Amino acid sequence: STGASDKNCCENNSYKFKNFCFTPICHLPIYFCFLLPFYRRAHFLHGPYPATHFGPKACILPNPTSVMHIQDPASQRLTWTNPPSNVLVIRKIHDESLVEPFKELCRYLVEEKQLMVYVERRVVEDGTLKDDELFGSICNQLCTFREGFDDISDCIDLIICLGGDGTLLYASSLFQGSVPPVMAFHLGSLGFLTPFKFESYKTEVAKVLEGNAAITLRSRLKVKVVKLLFILLHIVCVCVCVCVCVCARVRAHVQVLNEVVVDRGPSSYLSNVDLYLNGRLITSVQGDGVIVSTPTGSTAYAAAAGASMIHPNVPAIMVTPICPHSLSFRPIVVPAGVELMITLSPDARNTAWVSFDGRKRQEIQHGDCIKITASCYPVPSICCHDLVYDWFESLAQCLHWNVRKRQAGLAQPSDSSDTEN
Repeated sequence: STGASDKNCCENNSYKFKNFCFTPICHLPIYFCFLLPFYRRAHFLHGPYPATHFGPKACILPNPTSVMHIQDPASQRLTWTNPPSNVLVIRKIHDESLVEPFKELCRYLVEEKQLMVYVERRVVEDGTLKDDELFGSICNQLCTFREGFDDISDCIDLIICLGGDGTLLYASSLFQGSVPPVMAFHLGSLGFLTPFKFESYKTEVAKVLEGNAAITLRSRLKVKVVKLLFILLHIVCVCVCVCVCVCARVRAHVQVLNEVVVDRGPSSYLSNVDLYLNGRLITSVQGDGVIVSTPTGSTAYAAAAGASMIHPNVPAIMVTPICPHSLSFRPIVVPAGVELMITLSPDARNTAWVSFDGRKRQEIQHGDCIKITASCYPVPSICCHDLVYDWFESLAQCLHWNVRKRQAGLAQPSDSSDTEN
């Protein structure tokens, strides 16, 4: 192009096309280069306002005392726009102790509540359920799905988890958009995120189906992994010249409930990654890796790495180093509205590996980047009592927070000793 605006763009080494601004990565002519787009993101430190509709039929009960549509988290209650009809039941696989509670819950939902129950196909194919003739009639009425093949995000009204914290993390991974309300029963090993006891499941489930249950909106992280692809193009003119073209492609787009972990993987070298906040380099992490976690994830891997524990209603993102090679690198808490980006340092000796809630592990090469922001789709976790009591109860019961032998008081001096003194 020979226009004046195009000429100015070329002088500034940038090019415009349909409201995008492109910057060349090398000094080759523009006709021979595939250029990477970049853009500026508007930042709001409080983070995105969370969605108030969860699945097809659930939402937050409007509070007339809320100011400017900002509702106090302590007053958030669940309500149904229409009576729930489809329930997803998730149970821990390969645990024989959960077979009977699973059958009992499914029988109650199907026969007494007249609900459509969805389960994973591998759960129904369990030999223990197949051999049970009494449960056969119920089993034939269950709807099955396969993870990664069947999309059930638009038809589930309520999720019930039987197991430990891993079942709730798995339920979150099934819904990359809006998540239906989650009711978690403590039938696993830890159960920090599972406040309900199964002994009273009929009463608790009936209360939830009626509505007006207290909920905690557990924030999630939206993670994008951008892979940099190098392509060789051969252009024949008077002579043959080779041009290196660079193309960025998003390889992963994941919603994370606990944490994003970037570590050194199987390498014996220290990991060396750069951490950017809103496009600015803030530090380089040299050690075993770095954890970027939500407040919910602050009591998981981050707590084991020495981070503080954050209540799930605090809008924040925690950055925790894993065994840093520095005595002054402490975990930090940043506002929920910032954008974090992690890349390999130019002088890194090896690649890095990233995982999302402990799953979907993949390798990060030089030139790749991981972009992390707060998601607008939280996980609405139903409370057993209220959002404050449940959290401190989990700290005490699961993590034994501040448990120690009580210090004895001072002995009272006797009257005889006072007289002598």
